[in-house]
Amino acid sequence: MSVRGDGCLFCEIVAGEVAAQVVLDSEHVVGFLDKRPVFKGHTLVVPRDHVVTLPQLPAELMAPLMHDVQRVAAAMVGTLGAQGSFVAVNNVVSQSVPHLHVHVVPRTKGDGLRGFFWPRTKYADDVEAKEYGDRLRAVLD
Repeated sequence: MSVRGDGCLFCEIVAGEVAAQVVLDSEHVVGFLDKRPVFKGHTLVVPRDHVVTLPQLPAELMAPLMHDVQRVAAAMVGTLGAQGSFVAVNNVVSQSVPHLHVHVVPRTKGDGLRGFFWPRTKYADDVEAKEYGDRLRAVLD
C-alpha cells in the first residue's frame, strides 16, 4: 500500500486511476511518459509513495529510485536510438506537480537542446567561491 497525496495527479497515475503510458512498474517506483515531452520518450520516474521533493525522500528509497532511473536511461539508448540522456529533478521551483519526479530525457547530438534552461552566473572571485563552499561543507560534514 502506497502513501498517497490528496488530489496528487502522480499518485492517481501510480494507483491506475488516471491513464498514462507506464513504461516501468516496480515495487517502489513507477515510470511513465511525460504528456508534454522535451523529446519523444521523455519519461518521469516517481516513487510510489507521495514524496514532494528529493530532500524529503526517505534514504531507503533513494537506491530503488535511482536504480530505476538508471534502467530507464539505459533503455533509451538501446531502444530509442538515443546517444545518451538528460536526467533532472526540480524541487519546488519549476516543479509542476508536487510529487517527486525524475525527468529522463533521451538525447542525441544535434537535437537542439542547449545547456541548461536557466541563466548562469559567476563568483566574483575565488574568495567568494570558497565562502559558498565553506557554508555548504559546514552543513554536509
